[in-house]
Amino acid sequence: MEIPNAVKVSNAIHSIKPNSDFIVGETYSSLIWHSTDQDKPTEAEFDNAVTAWNTEYDAQEYARDRAISYPSVGDQLDMIYKDNKNSTTTHADAVEAVKAKFPKPE
Repeated sequence: MEIPNAVKVSNAIHSIKPNSDFIVGETYSSLIWHSTDQDKPTEAEFDNAVTAWNTEYDAQEYARDRAISYPSVGDQLDMIYKDNKNSTTTHADAVEAVKAKFPKPE
């Protein structure tokens, strides 16, 4: 599921101006600043924050892919129980298979 650009921009602004109040679309020109206790970011600060947020978001794609690929919590607990009872490694094998499919970038 792709996050809408306006949400990405909103997250980026909150990363540099926590607890700020604003309305935003996808561009700096659409930014309407409501906070009175914080200055509106400059266009350069805005652009840098959006770039940094997108870079970090993209770098975490493997983690999002893993999260939706792991067995459910209930299934994992069942595997752990059966592994402990039978001295098997089905849980570890299932987790390692997902990690192998979606490796963490170096």
